[in-house]
Parts: sequence; C-alpha cells; structure tokens
Amino acid sequence: MQLSEQEIVRREKLSRLRDLGINPYPAALYPVDATSKSIKNDFEEGKQVVISGRLMSRRIQGKASFAELQDSEGRIQVYFNRDEICPDDDKTHYNEVYKKLLDIGDIIGVEGELFTTQVGEKTVMVKNFSLLSKALRPLPLPKVDADGKVYDEFNDPELRYRQRYVDLVVNPSVKETFVKRTKITNSIREFYNERGYLEVETPILQPIPGGAAARPFLTHHNALNIPLYLRIANELYLKRLIVGGFDGVYEFSKDFRNEGMDRTHNPEFTVMELYVAYKDYNWMMETTEQLLEKIALDANGSTKVTVGENEIEFKAPYARVPILEAIKIHTGHDVAGMDENQLREVARKLEIEVDETMGVGKLIDEIFGEKCEHHYVQPTFITDYPKEMSPLTKEHRSNPALTERFELMVNGKELANAYSELNDPIDQRERFEEQLKLSEKGDDEAMFIDQDFLRALEYGMPPTSGIGIGIDRLVMLMTNNSSIQEVLFFPQMRPEKKAVELTEEEKAIMDILKPNGEMPLADLKSQAGLSGKKWDKSTKNLAKLGLFEVEKNNEGLFAKLKQ
Repeated sequence: MQLSEQEIVRREKLSRLRDLGINPYPAALYPVDATSKSIKNDFEEGKQVVISGRLMSRRIQGKASFAELQDSEGRIQVYFNRDEICPDDDKTHYNEVYKKLLDIGDIIGVEGELFTTQVGEKTVMVKNFSLLSKALRPLPLPKVDADGKVYDEFNDPELRYRQRYVDLVVNPSVKETFVKRTKITNSIREFYNERGYLEVETPILQPIPGGAAARPFLTHHNALNIPLYLRIANELYLKRLIVGGFDGVYEFSKDFRNEGMDRTHNPEFTVMELYVAYKDYNWMMETTEQLLEKIALDANGSTKVTVGENEIEFKAPYARVPILEAIKIHTGHDVAGMDENQLREVARKLEIEVDETMGVGKLIDEIFGEKCEHHYVQPTFITDYPKEMSPLTKEHRSNPALTERFELMVNGKELANAYSELNDPIDQRERFEEQLKLSEKGDDEAMFIDQDFLRALEYGMPPTSGIGIGIDRLVMLMTNNSSIQEVLFFPQMRPEKKAVELTEEEKAIMDILKPNGEMPLADLKSQAGLSGKKWDKSTKNLAKLGLFEVEKNNEGLFAKLKQ
C-alpha cells in the first residue's frame, strides 16, 4: 500500500503517542453528557460539561488555541489554554500531544467549563482532553480565501458516493438529507399505525420472483440445492396475509431488480407496500392524497415543496387522468382497442424504439413513458390501465378491457402504483398464463406463475386495495435531489479502479512527462537516463497500463500522457 506524505506523518505521530503511553484507540467508555446543540440551547456560564467530537479546525497561538469540535449535532468552539490543561510544571499534554501530535480529523473527548468569548461566542474552556481515535487519513476539507471563495470542496459525486463516511463529515447538508429521510418513513408509519395497520416482514429470498414485471437477481441455496431469487416485489406475500385474516398490512421492503442504473434507478431500492381489505382504488387515491400531504408537512413544514425549478403542491385533491386519454392528449393517437401491430405502427410514427417481444401492455407503457409521463409535474393519478399492462389488477367495473389501477406521477416520474387487487383465482391464473406466453416470446421481465399464490386466492381473499410507493423517489422529491444516489447512504457503484503500482523507473518517466503532458521521445529517454533494457521494459508497461503512448507527427516521435 502506497502512503501519501501526510499519511506517513500521521503514522509517525501514532507511534510517538504510543511511546508517550497514550492509547490512540482506548476501549473505555467516555462519559459524554452534552452535545454541541444542547450546549447552545441550554447555555449556562460556568457549567461543567463533557463532550466529544472530531477536531475540525484550530488556531494555535503559542500557549493558547481556539478549535472547533464537530459531533452528531453540529459544531462547538473549544478553547485550549496550556496552563489550564497543564497546571503543573509538565506541559507535555499541551506542548507535545495537543500542538504536535493531534491532527484535524482526530476524535477527542473534552472536559471543560462553559464561557462566552469577548465577541459573544459560546465556548468550552478545556480543562482536560483525551484522544479517542487517531485519524490516519486527512479529511478533504474545503478552504476559504480572504474574498470568501471556496476551494478544494469535496463535491465529486464518484468520491462522495464511494466514501459516504467522508461526505457526511465534511458536507453537513448531506446529513440533513438522511435525517429528513427518517422523518419521512416515520411519518408514513404514524399515518398507518394510527389506522390500525400492521407493519410486517416478508421474505427477501423467494422461490419465484413475483409481484412485478422485472428482471430478477438469481442466487443458489447450497443446503437445499435450489435456485432462489432476490425479491422484485413483496406484493404476493402481503396478499397472502390478507387471505390469512389481517385487514391491513404494510412493509418497508428492500427490493432488487437486475436492470439498468441511472439518476432514478438503483438495483437495490426501498418500496413501501400497503394492502387493506374491503377497499378499492378510489379509496386508495383519497388515502394517498392524505398521506402525502402529511409527509410534506412533517418533512418540510409546508404542503408546497420546491423540486428543481418547480414548486409542487401536495395538498389534496390531485388530478385524475385515464392513461389512454393521456396518450391521446399528448400524441394525438387514440390507441384504445389497438392490437400489437397497430401499436407498433403508432410507436414507429412517434419514433419510439420497440421490438417484437413487446406485447400490448409493454407497447402502451413505452408510448406513455416516452411521450406523456414528463408532462405531469404536479401530483396526478394516471388511471384505468389496459388489462394487458396489469396482470394483478381487478377488471374495471365499467369496461372489461381496462383495470382498476392508478400510477401517481409527480415531477414527471412515477411515485406510486396501486390497484383494486385481483381476487378471482381463475382470472388470475389466466392472466399469469398470458404472462407466460410473453416470457416464451423473449420478454425477460414477464411474470412467473406463482402456484402457491393461486392456491392462497382459492381459499378466498376479500376485496382489497394495495399500493407501492417508491421511498427513494419520495425522498428525492421532499429533499429537492435529482439523483437517487443522493438519498441512498451507499448506492451501488462500479468496481473501484485499483491504484496502479509502478516501478521506480516507471515513476521517473511519469514524473518527467507529467508537467507538460507530452515531449519528444528522445528528450524523455535522455532525461530518464535508463539503460536500453530498462527503458524498453518501462515504456512498454506504461503503454500496457494505458498511461503512456507514443505518437508520430511531422516533427518526429512524441511521448504523451494518456490520462
């Protein structure tokens, strides 16, 4: 492992601390009795406190120093005075440990007394301090110049998502996003618990990936010697519980779909699903309006939420638009009653890419997604989907070609999906068999036939309404974030590129080349001063690693950096 100069220095300090008899990672409990927030809110001059946190800045002026500690609640100023900390002749604890062996990022504990500085800053006068954890890597802290311009911010998304632990330390607004996420899930729980619905847990490993049309992750159980799937939805298990006699159940479900990744999709995501007996999709629309209104108030103190350039109003009621009417409004094509060939022709006219594996449902979904979805910025219920699009949904009571389903669109994206649930076991079997035909045509997102779920329906499921709400997208809306990676602590990332280990000869070549990025090959070889064998071996390996290349132009051969 190659260490930077700062990392080497910090390890040397670690060794020096141990030589002084200081354990840089002590095991004992540290008796914290205050936080930065509680000190500021309940400030009392002269009060004794014990706090802990990360050392984030300091200004050493001889035998005195002001510093900042950051804990889970924010930052507080602390004042170190040599004679307060070391009242006896031995000043090592201040002169050596504090001034020379502590670094920004170290976690320390402080015992002290509250006082107010001459400029009115609430501060802790340090009487004693303890090192609780030595940081061996420097934090990427931003710097501010005399004009207030900020430099070296830790704002590269690749680094922030990969090193979320650093992101949370140096970017306080990130932490606020995740605090708000918990407020949102707590708000949902309060809403459902007050209505007597039961929060439950259902299997993540499933023998059949049911409840949605999506490509699953496949794994294998060694002891049982059977394939298993990570769930794509928890719907069919929650409905089994309705069959079993529960009137209302909900679950915050981790679901997994082996599909693409973008700003609104992560292969692992969170959905809240609710199922309530003796209800229909009209009741669910009204309930969803009430829920989202409460969430907006709990999370932001208002039913109006700013998302990008839009202000979204979550106060009920929301518009309701049938999906086929939406397609007609935004494309000019009336697709009601069209077969696959006719829909493919419409898609081609609209310049939408389709393929032969797509059935009626997939084609309508593609047309709506490409040409209509983005128009619905304010909360809108898109209703009454064709039967081919909704294999788990009850037939519409006034039009047998449609189903009693809605999707809630907000800011141009689907936020929720809900049905009057299909509880006719014979109809459900036929719908599954239609999905099987799509699978045989090559649709790898078509549903499997879940025989046990069909058996459960044959015992009788009461009329039921169900909904799934995408929690990650909901949090994106409520926190004004445009990327799903911003609301997941640890989003899925591509494998991290391993640091390339170079020989001393290769490093020498790169060091000569780096200042200008390119130079005549003969000049580079001359400055490197390597034997012919070492030169050939080094340049070939640098080229193989993609770091170095040779180009020929009118002036001869030139060596160039590739990155």
